Amino acid sequence: MAIIEAHDLRKTYRSRTGDVHALAGLDLLVPEGTVKGLLGPNGAGKTTTVKVLNTLLQPDSGTARVAGIDVLAEPDRVRQVIGASGQYAAVDEHLTGRENLEMVGRLYHLGAAGARARAAELLEEFDLVEAADRPVKGFSGGMRRRIDLAGAIVNRPQILFLDEPTTGLDPRSRIGMWEIIHGLVAEGTTVLLTTQYLEEADQLADHISVIDQGTVIAEGTSDELKGQVGGHRVVVTLVDAADADAARAVLARHGGEEVQVDSSGRTLDVPVAGGPQALREVLTELATAGVALHDAGMRRPTLDDVFLSLTGRDATGQGQHSEQEDRP
Repeated sequence: MAIIEAHDLRKTYRSRTGDVHALAGLDLLVPEGTVKGLLGPNGAGKTTTVKVLNTLLQPDSGTARVAGIDVLAEPDRVRQVIGASGQYAAVDEHLTGRENLEMVGRLYHLGAAGARARAAELLEEFDLVEAADRPVKGFSGGMRRRIDLAGAIVNRPQILFLDEPTTGLDPRSRIGMWEIIHGLVAEGTTVLLTTQYLEEADQLADHISVIDQGTVIAEGTSDELKGQVGGHRVVVTLVDAADADAARAVLARHGGEEVQVDSSGRTLDVPVAGGPQALREVLTELATAGVALHDAGMRRPTLDDVFLSLTGRDATGQGQHSEQEDRP
């Protein structure tokens, strides 16, 4: 059963440079007890979608229901069953970690004793006991994100909205956050997750909706989306970037699409049919051409390949407008 439903959501922002259609008829269904990943380039409409569903923003038109509750008609009821953590930790840095959580508990009408008990429970769960009575302004980025996420679940929400929850974290802190999110889902929480880290979607999301220009352009599991790209990719890394043109010509003869070259100019890849045979032929031709390789191999498509195939851009939306939808 879908615990989050949205139909034909539309939202337009007006600016000096013209209208920005943040949502252009977006439809979304999220089954209960799952993690739905919303992926898309900057400005695609991810944050606007989350803000509509968690009652922070009204759409121009369309309908949305969260836990069976009409988001527009009964926003107060929706807020009782959800939690939210945004792109930046929403904590009072002058309060301690414990004081932040107790404050949130009081706002949810848990009472003084209930708020203290819930704060102590979450500090233990999020491995913040040793730092509990220090001001948050002295916390690391990872600790701030953990205290923010702890605050988002003080009320034990049915549904948790996570808008790019690991932005700016180092790899170790990011993995720690993933473990926490896995634990919440195992306990029955439904999660709607936006992220630009495609590995994060691979790790966390049961189902993914790819958004571009305010609408859903593809849906499926991570494997299903990768299957749409299909086949194998031959990847070579050159010893000398000066050989890039020669290598590109060889790969282009065997590839089904344009050869991709990374920012260093030394790593090239292209989708191919008959992966192993194509790799052998590419290596033979490169050797004949005198192109020295640092590395070579095959790989299956990734979500990065899905992005490039569906949107013509990577997940950061290079060259596109910034996410003006965050500033209505």
